[in-house]
Amino acid sequence: MPVRPAFAAALGAAALLCAAAGPATADASETVTVAPTGRIAADGTITLSGTYRCTGNTGPVFVSSSVSQDDPRLKHGIGGSAALCDGAEHPWQNSGKVSADSLRAGTAHVEATLMELRPSGIVPLPAFHAVQEQDVTLVQE
Repeated sequence: MPVRPAFAAALGAAALLCAAAGPATADASETVTVAPTGRIAADGTITLSGTYRCTGNTGPVFVSSSVSQDDPRLKHGIGGSAALCDGAEHPWQNSGKVSADSLRAGTAHVEATLMELRPSGIVPLPAFHAVQEQDVTLVQE
């Protein structure tokens, strides 16, 4: 079998495995929080922040965030940052620029995810440590 089709088949199998397995149940001591206020800069850069706590990782861990406003199906990814899983609480802050007039000051919905890429053969698989969804207030700077 040529390399490309074999690699595509492996990726497809990994995707099916992820879908079948679903997210792992996170340890109750692992958390991610979202600050009640986010910022919008004049150039459209959104900054979100909060805290996280996690333990027991075998692969790299990241805090990712997204924000939506008006249409909950339209989420804007707002950066990602590396996380340190040592059991202590740490701050996180992500920034990302969205297209002009996509978001405005006011109420918005944020989802923050603490996710690990665990080694598993050729393709690392996602393992969720914690997820938090909540409404925040976006403030124009």
